Amino acid sequence: MRLQLFAGEKTEPATPKRRQDARKKGQVFQSREVTSAIITIAGFLVIYFTVQNSIEEIMNLIKYLFLNYGGASDNTFTVNGIYKLFEIILPVFLKLILPTVATVFLVALVSTYAQVGFVFTSESLNIKLERLNPLEGIKRMFSRRTILELLKAVVKIGILGYVMYSFLIGQYKGIPQLLDMSVQDLIKYSLNIFGGILLRIFIVLIVLGVVDYIFQWRDYESNLRMSKEDIKEEFKETEGNPQIKSEIKKKQRQISMRRMMQNIKKADVVITNPTHIAVALMYDNEINDAPVVVAKGQDYIAQRIKEEAIKYSIAIVENKPLAQSLYKTTDIGDSIPPELYKAVAEVLAYVYSLRGE
Repeated sequence: MRLQLFAGEKTEPATPKRRQDARKKGQVFQSREVTSAIITIAGFLVIYFTVQNSIEEIMNLIKYLFLNYGGASDNTFTVNGIYKLFEIILPVFLKLILPTVATVFLVALVSTYAQVGFVFTSESLNIKLERLNPLEGIKRMFSRRTILELLKAVVKIGILGYVMYSFLIGQYKGIPQLLDMSVQDLIKYSLNIFGGILLRIFIVLIVLGVVDYIFQWRDYESNLRMSKEDIKEEFKETEGNPQIKSEIKKKQRQISMRRMMQNIKKADVVITNPTHIAVALMYDNEINDAPVVVAKGQDYIAQRIKEEAIKYSIAIVENKPLAQSLYKTTDIGDSIPPELYKAVAEVLAYVYSLRGE
């Protein structure tokens, strides 16, 4: 009984297949606090520097509004007057807003892609009857994750509120000086205050983002964990899957082909029939008692073997009976059979004479 209980405990890390299946269902790791922090920091930085670089335009706008609408009467707000006002405000507004919107959009895409990658799943589009059940909805509202997210939001707001309050309370001594400042100095002073607040907010968001990232990663890994029984079942399922078996064999053939092609450069000669069969032989009398087959193949593979032989300046000898015999009686890595010693020796002697050995 205890053994069955332990077998059902999810103590094992997730297998690649388990991770792949979870990803197909849209279950991917993501820290929303990290994304939120990056977007907030990027957005506020763009606002800060955009305003700083647009002080002259803002000043001109304030002067225009003060001169033309400071003591405005009802006659001021005519159709032409409103059109003129809109014409002056719009460029300044767009200069301040468009960079922020564009930056936030791009940063949101990049930060999400960096964490999640590209995920397309139709799982979330499937209609599930339990979603229509009010009791299930109430359970989700009071689930562990929902409560934790609520607590995180409360803690985050509390920390940010305290940081902003503690900073601003230390700035109250400078308030009387505001009365003697020009509008331009007032904007610069406000930007300095804004910059001080931003710096503290950024530090808090970065710390909260790191903490949340670690927490979310552990939670995600915990949810993906498997029991020993799960791993056994997955192994049975994948081993019995014809498609997976086919893929494994295909990869094994590809690996074997690459290894064989790499070994051709060690060959002394390639014997052909001449078009359909090619067999590459290597002979080192200090290591082997007889020549060894390092590569062999028919048709397309035979052509590839000959191409590699040309690439490495290895002799290609046409001998149809010998090529066919070697192909039928040997496998890669085998020594040639004794009955072919004489024929192969003649070929090697010919090759060595060409080399001047």
